Amino acid sequence: MQVSGTKFYYLKNEAVLLEMGLINWALSELVTRGYTPLSTPDIVRSSVLEKCGFQPRALNTQVYSIEGTDQCLAGTAEIPVGGMYMDQIIDDSLLPLKFVAFSHCFRTEAGAAGYATRGMYRVHQFSKVEMFVICRPEDSDSFHEELISIEESLFSSLGLHYKTLDMPSEDLGAPAYRKYDVEAWMPGLGRYGEISSSSNCTDYQSRRLNIRYRPAIEESNPSTVDKPKKRKGQLKFVHTLNATACAVPRMIISILENFQQKDGSIIIPEVLQPFMGGVKAISPKSKQ
Repeated sequence: MQVSGTKFYYLKNEAVLLEMGLINWALSELVTRGYTPLSTPDIVRSSVLEKCGFQPRALNTQVYSIEGTDQCLAGTAEIPVGGMYMDQIIDDSLLPLKFVAFSHCFRTEAGAAGYATRGMYRVHQFSKVEMFVICRPEDSDSFHEELISIEESLFSSLGLHYKTLDMPSEDLGAPAYRKYDVEAWMPGLGRYGEISSSSNCTDYQSRRLNIRYRPAIEESNPSTVDKPKKRKGQLKFVHTLNATACAVPRMIISILENFQQKDGSIIIPEVLQPFMGGVKAISPKSKQ
């Protein structure tokens, strides 16, 4: 409170190992699935943020703007990852592009007063591992199913009790054509709390960011036995998708509250133990 104000936090001892373990575990899982790892800038230009569908200076904005500049603090890695390909034409042979990005996220949480504001559930700064896909339009629905399948696989391997919601249109943000939310049971809240989401933004972001590709079209000549020749088609906008692999504070909440024992100790999920130096449990400590 005295150092940064409300909705910020320190981690100490095994809690730091748990945060780092979650990040490295999520990155490792996604890299083995063919996703390219990235770390992204914390600061982006307002124009990039707007093109991704966020409003940096609107009423009750979730965005921290840097006074006297055209820059903002990024609230999610999808903004700098999408901006990385702004005004580019991607070779058809390179698609799909699949990334897993680690970043720090900054959000004002304006308008959230009184709603799960205590503890780590809703904070101004946190670490997150995000999946981001750039693909051909005809492939975006199948990649959306891939992303939600990966999320469910990750949370199942942790032993969390969760449910997946296909969100109604009135609950979608501006960029999303379709969105799934994943909620895990949180005893402290006495209900399920959101731990992840997965959105298919189709060409909403790519049109604004001007990210295109030129499809390769095969031409066959029935009078010859030669291999079909490829010619370049008209430029098209790619589709973009994003999904949360690990939002660290809410994952910590889920683990601490669901795996706490009668003696106050916390059992670390088995899949995380190798990423925490072999720590299998967190035992209660006296105040230090």
